[in-house]
Parts: sequence; structure tokens; C-alpha cells
Amino acid sequence: MTARAGDLAARQRDFDRNAPVIVAEELTAGYEIYRDNLRLTALSDINLTIYGGEFVALVGPSGCGKTTFANVIAGLVSPWSGRVLVKGKPVTGPGADRAMVFQDYALFPWRTVDANIRLAFELQNSGLSKAEIGQRVAHYISLVGLDGFEKAYPYELSGGMKQRVGIARALVSEPDILLADEPFAAVDAMTREAMQSELEQVVSRTGQTVVFITHSIDEAIMLGDRVAVITHRPGTIKEVVVIDLPRPRFQHDVKALPEYSSLREHIWDLVKDEVLGAKAATGVTQ
Repeated sequence: MTARAGDLAARQRDFDRNAPVIVAEELTAGYEIYRDNLRLTALSDINLTIYGGEFVALVGPSGCGKTTFANVIAGLVSPWSGRVLVKGKPVTGPGADRAMVFQDYALFPWRTVDANIRLAFELQNSGLSKAEIGQRVAHYISLVGLDGFEKAYPYELSGGMKQRVGIARALVSEPDILLADEPFAAVDAMTREAMQSELEQVVSRTGQTVVFITHSIDEAIMLGDRVAVITHRPGTIKEVVVIDLPRPRFQHDVKALPEYSSLREHIWDLVKDEVLGAKAATGVTQ
């Protein structure tokens, strides 16, 4: 581990978990669909506080505004009303303190694993020397288990390995906040569970605050400290469920615990009504 990474780990071990890092206040946001002259409200009156080092999973029906919420935090979408604060300051655009992991890998096919991860430093002035950047990249390649694949191109990698590159690229700039938009949706079930376990381990080492979007209740429970259930569009927060299960979850076999079944049933009851409501609102029938 580099000295820089060691300093980060020490800083985050001492991070005050009671300090709010992300605060959404009466947030309403959406999109303009210019071809149809429509104004689509994705989120309405969202109030949510996320604390330092916390892993918050967002679940809800398709189109409920989960990605919009992450995009507002990332500074890619501006609120229509209300605001989002990051460390006490209103979000006005992207920043080095936030990074996104995308569902579709978003890798450049002509760049190697090493070069794709280095892209994070090409898009911002980190103030690091070439040697320091090299050390940082090597550290995060190792952290996500890609030692030996530094010079491989995306077409030479499995889906799970491609997503590891995306995670390493998001982590390498050492942001305070990691935003993940269904990062494991495109991989097979076995790889997905392995990646969930690896992400839990990585975040436990880095101590980052995580906002994680998923359609999987099991994934939300296995990874989250809390699960925020979003209603069908326009999305509001229906309930925030505390996940009081031991960590590391993939080593404690938490799925065998009665508490796990109770949490899953409760969250499913919340989500089920919203999925049915979304289908009714769009006229979808089975």
C-alpha cells in the first residue's frame, strides 16, 4: 500500500460516522424531453441524510428516480427545487470528491486495464507525480484482484473483470463518495455474488461513503447499512430500513439468519406495492 493510500485509510478509520456527508433537502428533479415538449419529474421532495462511511442502497421500481438521485449527487443533474449538500456545501457540478461506477463498464476498448484506470488522473489535476500515479494505480489494481492483467484490453476480460476495472477507476482518485448505478446487473449470478463480496471488502478497507443503486433486494441487504425504498415515479422515499446484520456479511452466512428473512420480506412488501403501482400508472399488464 502506498503512503498516500495508508494516510487515507487512517483518516477514514477516524472518520466521524455521525457527521452527515450527503444531505438531500426537499429535492425535486427530473428531465426535459424536448422532442415531446415534456417535463418529466423523476424525484419529488426527497429528504435523506447519509453519514460518513455509510453504505446506503436504493431500491425501487424501474423509472422511480434512483439514477437521477445519484446523478444529482454526482453533479450531473441540477435540482428543480430543493438541494443536495455534500459535506455541508450545495452540489453545483462534478467534483473529485465523488466518483461513479456505471452499469455498462464504460471502458475504452483501445486502452489497457492500466490505461483505463489512469484515465481518472487525465480528467483532473491531481497534483501527483507520474511515479505517485503509477503507485496509486498499481495499488488499486491489486485491491480489486487484477494483478497480472495490467496490460490486458477489455475484450480480453470477463464481465466481472471489466467491472473490477470500473471500480478501480472510481476508487483510484480516492473520492470520499462512491456512487454505483447497478454495477453488477450485467454479470452472471455467481460472478455477481463474488463481486458483492469483493466490494464489501474493498469498502471496508477504504471507508468510503457509498450510494448503491440496485433492483435486487438480496443485494441491497447483503451490502447496505440502510436500504432506502423509493416509490414509483415521481420517486419519494417510502421507508429507510436499517440493516443490522453482522459484517463481513459474506463470511457470516447472514442469509441463514432469521433476521435476514424478516428484512427481505419487509422490503419486498414495500417494493411490491410500488412495482404494481408503477405498472398501473403506465398501463402495463401481465
